[in-house]
Amino acid sequence: MIPAPPDDPSHPTGQHPYARLTPDQVLDALGGVGLHGDGRLMGLSSYENRVYQAYLENGERVVAKFYRPGRWSREQIQEEHDFAAELVAAEVPAVAPLVLHGATVHAHGGFLFSVSPWRGGRAPELDDWEVLEWVGRFLARLHTVGAARPFVHRPALDAQSHGAEPRNWLLAHAAVPLDMQSRWQDACQRALETIAACAGPSSAGARFGIENSHQIRLHGDCHPGNILWTPADLPGGGPHFVDLDDARSGPAVQDLWMLLSGDRRQRTGQLSALLEGYEQFRSFDRRELALIEPLRTLRLIHYSAWLARRWEDPIFPANFPWFGSSDYWSGQVDLLEEQIEAMHEAPLAA
Repeated sequence: MIPAPPDDPSHPTGQHPYARLTPDQVLDALGGVGLHGDGRLMGLSSYENRVYQAYLENGERVVAKFYRPGRWSREQIQEEHDFAAELVAAEVPAVAPLVLHGATVHAHGGFLFSVSPWRGGRAPELDDWEVLEWVGRFLARLHTVGAARPFVHRPALDAQSHGAEPRNWLLAHAAVPLDMQSRWQDACQRALETIAACAGPSSAGARFGIENSHQIRLHGDCHPGNILWTPADLPGGGPHFVDLDDARSGPAVQDLWMLLSGDRRQRTGQLSALLEGYEQFRSFDRRELALIEPLRTLRLIHYSAWLARRWEDPIFPANFPWFGSSDYWSGQVDLLEEQIEAMHEAPLAA
């Protein structure tokens, strides 16, 4: 079994804190902020937090999000909410928490939670050029708001926090099986060295990498599942962004690359469509295209550590039964080797 991190405050009784979050607790929390549920709750897809769609007595639906204890501070959660409110004020289609009793962050039963309006939608058709261009326009508007001022409490996306630190944690907690530890550690080290080395010189002669790219407030986890699409012929139709839980500072390209898929030709076409829309509202520094594969590599390393750190939450073994085996880590070595090769290739051009 993968051990829990030593600074995790959630295991003093041997029970994961989310075991305390019963339906009655959720309904009591909503009642405490003046929202009275009719008893119907539906769990929504979320591993990091616990998120529920709740039906209220007046017939409306809301989404209640209970933050994972120990992950974000109240100040960091408040920055997420403030960013979402800024986006809504700028008419960027995002879902912001409701202000209830003068606040958006609430506490109940040892959890911090928020309540947001329910919004329907489906995943966008990212093989449609017009849809990609539309998403690109809204991402540019999101980044315009994000560039207006920095985060104070939220961390930045960098090679230390998403590469070296999770690598060190995995090794320190013996999360990698002994038969794969040496191979994975070697591949991980070479990948991190490649990330540092591929930060090439800019036109001014200075090195250009993740840390010295232009840092703005980002969505942070802008994959297709966090963009909901409603038919264009409906009021407010088109894309809207959900789940700013991973919002942090970083280069703008972080919110673009996770929308790309397929072979190099397909990704180049998708990127061209995104930037066609993006640059209608905001300029894009083409040097950031060289960061796509380094960012993808960091996500691989960070993802393995994320799974390992959460392993004592019962939802993780149930949904990721393949994690932690020698086969898993062998696959990670192969992926890191592929990423090392990809980082030596010319960046995508659009």
